[in-house]
Amino acid sequence: MLAALLLALREGLEAALIVSIILGALARFGLPHLRRTVWAGVGTASALSLAVGGGLYALGLALEGPAEQIFEGTTMLLAAGVLTWMLFWMQRHAPGLRQRIESDVQRAARGSLFALAFFAVVREGVELSLFLVALIFQSNTLPVLTGALTGLAAAIALGWALYASTLRLNLRAFFRVTTVLLLAVAAGLVAHGIHEFVEVGWLPALVDPIWNTNAVLAETSLAGQFLKALFGYNGDPSLMEVLAYVAYIALIVRFVFRPAWRPTPS
Repeated sequence: MLAALLLALREGLEAALIVSIILGALARFGLPHLRRTVWAGVGTASALSLAVGGGLYALGLALEGPAEQIFEGTTMLLAAGVLTWMLFWMQRHAPGLRQRIESDVQRAARGSLFALAFFAVVREGVELSLFLVALIFQSNTLPVLTGALTGLAAAIALGWALYASTLRLNLRAFFRVTTVLLLAVAAGLVAHGIHEFVEVGWLPALVDPIWNTNAVLAETSLAGQFLKALFGYNGDPSLMEVLAYVAYIALIVRFVFRPAWRPTPS
């Protein structure tokens, strides 16, 4: 539930921020009559995102045996890849995002505004659908959907508060903290995807298991389920899973935080 809440809050807030900037720019430039076009783009993108999520979920339920494991493993690795791309994208484009959007709105026609709102929401919505389907395969449907709806509700409330200028949110700090947490979520998705491929025989386990901590912290316990949902905890992982987890963290952290590690020129 917590992982779904965090993902939905992060994705939902990104979309809400962009939509609030568009609406604020329309008000500033004296174009309030174009709000309907923006909301039409938001509604269409939301419907498409729900359709994508429902289709992926239905396809996963329809498969059985090795095909199901391959589909789940592929979905989790794809979700981890998209999540990683999102983190890189935000790091690169977050500075000056408001200025670029306001500039686009100022010269946008009605069709362009629809596209601007549509693509802002559909990118986040399809990504979130993919993440949630991967999390459902990893745990249970109800907690994931509950967390996602809670996160989206919070994101909408924050977006509206930002639009109304009643809240000053430190977005830089928010995205920095959630970036670290979502890296852990993505690493867990990678490890779980690798686990499915080991199970189906596509990858060697190397050592299986490399340890077993279920006697101390069972995956089925409340704490175990929390750690599994947020960090990909596995009480008895294979060596291949552990190597994938560690390698992902090492590589992504190296590139995401590379600018901060560059030595200052003397």
